Amino acid sequence: MIHVPKPQIEALLFDLGGVVMGIDFDRAVSSWEDAAGLPPGTLVGRFTMDDPYERHERGHLDGVDYLAHLRTTLAVDLTDEQLSAGWNDIYLGPIDGVGEILSRAADALPTYALTNTNALHQAVWEPRFATEMAPFRTIFSSHLIGLRKPEEAAFRHVAAAIGVPLERILFFDDTDENVEAARSIGMPAVLVRRTSDIELALAELGIKR
Repeated sequence: MIHVPKPQIEALLFDLGGVVMGIDFDRAVSSWEDAAGLPPGTLVGRFTMDDPYERHERGHLDGVDYLAHLRTTLAVDLTDEQLSAGWNDIYLGPIDGVGEILSRAADALPTYALTNTNALHQAVWEPRFATEMAPFRTIFSSHLIGLRKPEEAAFRHVAAAIGVPLERILFFDDTDENVEAARSIGMPAVLVRRTSDIELALAELGIKR
């Protein structure tokens, strides 16, 4: 049997939401219900990650227009400020231990992030999680590159931008669809359910505590 060695990993690529920082969209729904004076659960099901949501994340729909879309789909008479307050209330805080892990990873290999996000959200998480963002050489935000995961073009954009082949970039994400999409085009990927998943993958690269 001929042994074919695995390609050497030359860069690390991390998702943000669910990997670096906790998020909970139920908080947005609760905030909108409170602002509208509605009983808990009234708006459940009205908020969906629909086509305008994805267009917003690609930068094809600006914040004002997306808030107008929310006002219509939620069927609530809320101001942009009230809608924005709920929209930006999804962040729980950094995932325990991830800051130290990212710092250690970045000391060993060039480390980047690829996140599906939008201008309204980035204005909140970028300063709030500045410490956790510091290890990343570049953060590729979907609304700035016009591409979002799990689109093949999003991964290829990152590979071209950093000058590293897909098969030499190790990707970390908490969503099965994104992980499978990366693997389908030759990018090794780790499904993150807990920080120990990251630790184990890094240890296999020789990056240990």
